[in-house]
Amino acid sequence: MIDRITSDPHILDGQPHIRGTQLTVRSIIDALIKYRNCERLLAEHPELDPEDVRAAAEFAANHADSRLAC
Repeated sequence: MIDRITSDPHILDGQPHIRGTQLTVRSIIDALIKYRNCERLLAEHPELDPEDVRAAAEFAANHADSRLAC
């Protein structure tokens, strides 16, 4: 699933994003927090599918560091 995430220093300053889009992992996670559900996020961004959202969440979880701990 993580193969949906890509990073290129020439695209979006190297930020991890969904392959073939300009949507960063960070923007997807921020939108999930804002919308509180995947359906609204997908309605706002029809270029995404549920697997893209899951991949972003998985990527974010795998790359979170201890500085995010409460």
